Amino acid sequence: MNYDDAKMKFVSTWGSLGSLWGINKAMAQIQALLFISIKPLSMEDIMADLHISRGNTSMNLRQLMDWGIVTKEIIPGERKEYFTTEKDVQELARIIAKERSRREIQPVIKVLKEVSSITDDGTEKTKELIKQTKALHDLTQTADDMINKLVNQKQNWITKSVLKLFK
Repeated sequence: MNYDDAKMKFVSTWGSLGSLWGINKAMAQIQALLFISIKPLSMEDIMADLHISRGNTSMNLRQLMDWGIVTKEIIPGERKEYFTTEKDVQELARIIAKERSRREIQPVIKVLKEVSSITDDGTEKTKELIKQTKALHDLTQTADDMINKLVNQKQNWITKSVLKLFK
């Protein structure tokens, strides 16, 4: 397999895996392309490599910047905007975990807290709803707290140990 075939296979596979970390295929493909690039890429470079439209590229770059995964690079003497991504895999995982918590887990925790805090009218069904949603809230909050503790650590022994478990 030559470089171009390997590059496209990686970008395509990473694009397919994007849904696992909460983004669409084009966003993941753009991030993958930037991840393996040796220099920042312009929007035109990305469009040409991935064969996607300017609108699609622009929208997905904005979303990747909102996630904190992609940044604009200013190249002296160039009028075009250039983009790059975090190259450290562990830092990238930290950024994604933090963002997923903020976008997905925190809203669920808020709803579970609200639902489990309803007034107990003494009925069996209300007691069961409160009990189960409170238990789910507590579990979700504990899991999110653990994730945040790991995410907020920079390569301490706990993070290294957890990462080894996944290898």
